[in-house]
Amino acid sequence: MFSKTYSAAIQGIDALLIQVEADVSNGLPGLELVGFLASEVREAKERVRVAIHNTGITLLPKRITVNLSPADVRKEGTAFDLPIAIAILAASGYLPQKCLEKVLFAGELSLDGKLNPVNGVLPIACCAKKEGFSKLIVPTKNRSEGALTGLKQVWGCDRLNDVLKILAGEEPKVQQEEYKTDFVAPQPDFADICGQSAAKRAIEIAVAGGHNLLFMGSPGSGKSMLAKRIPSIMPELSLEESLELSKIYSVSGRMSEKSGLIAQRPFCAPHHSITQAAMAGGGNQPKPGEISLASHGVLFLDEFAEFERRTIELLRQPLEERKITVNRMAGSCDYPASFMLVAAMNPCPCGAYPDRKVCRCTIPQIHRYQSKISRPVMDRIDLFLQVAPVTYGELTGGRGDENSSQIKKRVERARNLQKKRYEGLVIRTNAELSAKQLELFCPLEEHGREIMKEAFYRYNLSARAYHRIIKVARTIADLDGCEDIQAMHLCEAAGYRRRECE
Repeated sequence: MFSKTYSAAIQGIDALLIQVEADVSNGLPGLELVGFLASEVREAKERVRVAIHNTGITLLPKRITVNLSPADVRKEGTAFDLPIAIAILAASGYLPQKCLEKVLFAGELSLDGKLNPVNGVLPIACCAKKEGFSKLIVPTKNRSEGALTGLKQVWGCDRLNDVLKILAGEEPKVQQEEYKTDFVAPQPDFADICGQSAAKRAIEIAVAGGHNLLFMGSPGSGKSMLAKRIPSIMPELSLEESLELSKIYSVSGRMSEKSGLIAQRPFCAPHHSITQAAMAGGGNQPKPGEISLASHGVLFLDEFAEFERRTIELLRQPLEERKITVNRMAGSCDYPASFMLVAAMNPCPCGAYPDRKVCRCTIPQIHRYQSKISRPVMDRIDLFLQVAPVTYGELTGGRGDENSSQIKKRVERARNLQKKRYEGLVIRTNAELSAKQLELFCPLEEHGREIMKEAFYRYNLSARAYHRIIKVARTIADLDGCEDIQAMHLCEAAGYRRRECE
């Protein structure tokens, strides 16, 4: 007999529909799995065979062939155990094929028939909804994650027996959960920052336009403290952004049993010893890296100059294209990487420059230290800020004069202007403008072109850096509520390109 069930294979952060076909016929008894399978899927035949036996069902000594189609798509992970078991049972006559229509399965089987949770249920549920399936059956611990898409029937089961009861028409005791968003934890507030008005201004501009930012200052000047408060002034996640971010965390196995759609922008701060694979993503079973986990949020690289040079260099493509393609022998997959880069570093090996009373580093030593970050990477950073140490008066003067909610309101007003301006386009912020779009949305007057000409030669700008100054000026104009970019906006934006010892 022939039977067919459906599951899905994870590709990047999306899922592709997979047909699980089973044929039971006379011949030498055995179970064969085919269809471009990873080792963990090939091992499923032993888990499935024993799980069916321990469920109380004895399969006849027949030749069983299971094909996972399409055969040119690599199948990885343990989520195919359940659909394979159901297909075999239906082909063996224990289930009617009719009860499998419009049902998608995903789950790992233990030898005793228990269903274990798997990663990537959210994109699998999205695939089920997109392909018109009315029912999704997953392990109980994945039920709430699968219900986030609004699919009508998402059933969670503890054992293979429970799945068979549902397919036989018995209503499950546990009801599906409603759509919800995750808990939003309290965030550090900018009101805790004493002084540092210039740094707060630069952060406000960076967040308002989605620009990348580099802090340079001595140890203890407050660089990390400032960076950790950036998410508190970022606009709320849209439903589209929340769903994409939740998919990334689902594929990574970071969605908890009771969590809903991620509602808080991420703040990822990997240690400077991180490997290239952990930063970019990949592995034997490809998973998103830190740059993808930081999507729609902040990727904070503290001690920027201490990261391995090759690890920093791999940021170049994602910072431009806002995605990363991970290529491996088994194939390639794309992960989102639309993050705001915030980096912090010391100005010199001892960290005290430009205080010559303390710093004894020579100018060549300072140049050598700062040149650990290549010019192509520096060109992709929009704002450079020298963070000065806090004075005694600022430190003892009490809390800051503005809290995060006040700054956030101004940021949201600027973002709303950008949303209206770029309506119908794929971009959301000024930082995403292409060179061609700059001519349309950021025209400069004669005086403005003279300012940019002077900045181009004074700072020895590349074409990329030149365009980034105009993008930052566009954001400053949005914060001021100005329709046109004025000279003062360009002057302030150009000032953020200046770095010590250039």
